[in-house]
Amino acid sequence: MPTIDGFTYATIPGQAGVPLHVAVGGSGPALVLLHGFPQTHYMWREVAQRLAAEHTVIVPDLRGYGESGKPEEDGPETYSKRTMGEDVVSVAAALGHDRFGLVGHDRGALVGVRAALDHPDRVRYLGILDVLPTLDTWEVLHGVDAKVAWHLYLMAQPVGLPERMIAAVAEDFFASFLDAWDTDGSTFTPEVRRHYIDSSVDAVPSIVADYRASAGIDLEQDRADREAGRRLAMPVAVLSQDWGSQLGFDASAIWGAWSDDSTYQPIDAGHFMAEEKPDDVAQFIRLLAARSR
Repeated sequence: MPTIDGFTYATIPGQAGVPLHVAVGGSGPALVLLHGFPQTHYMWREVAQRLAAEHTVIVPDLRGYGESGKPEEDGPETYSKRTMGEDVVSVAAALGHDRFGLVGHDRGALVGVRAALDHPDRVRYLGILDVLPTLDTWEVLHGVDAKVAWHLYLMAQPVGLPERMIAAVAEDFFASFLDAWDTDGSTFTPEVRRHYIDSSVDAVPSIVADYRASAGIDLEQDRADREAGRRLAMPVAVLSQDWGSQLGFDASAIWGAWSDDSTYQPIDAGHFMAEEKPDDVAQFIRLLAARSR
């Protein structure tokens, strides 16, 4: 397992005691960075190092990923974003931080949204990299254009078949996303690419469970929040590719409907922008943090 230079590591219990693998470095106001699919906390290495002079940077592997615990899916809550958000709050509290900034990429951003909705007293600001809210994701996918999100439909199926199908070709399955979403094929060294593939191959059931939750309980909880008029109470900033022009939606407006204090910034980068353009992503986070002071 590769490590972030200059950071220390600890195993910290999350919700229901699930052990979470966490890197911590720097000093100053707490900032939690949450990774996406099919990756681990290591995707944040360059951004985390750039921000460590200004923040205490906390970088966990999400439950079900990397070196964190992978509990068996014994119900919809096991990998709900609400449960995974509770993991984040528990980790920050264990490290002495009742309030923290929170920035997530892809799956980690969905965890961040749920943590921010459920714990507005804990999350000072919320940064989102290259994803839409769960509810809106399902609403904008339609027709043949939805083929770009084919994996969402596969992993939404009941327990059993998707796990077996993916396990049969696991290396090719996870490698396909690293290759398709890397703009020019130069973002990852062979060693980093190998790390992400190996970590994902070892976590097929928990990764599928994470995605299955987003077609079930996560969707239900987002819908309940929309119907109740719940919104994100802290400054929110979104950094994204221009998916909307391809799929016919307005990402800025979608995120604006969830917050009264949100900004939207397109970036000329691929999905793995934290590794492709770490300077840009670090500056995005600095500007967001400044809005919360």
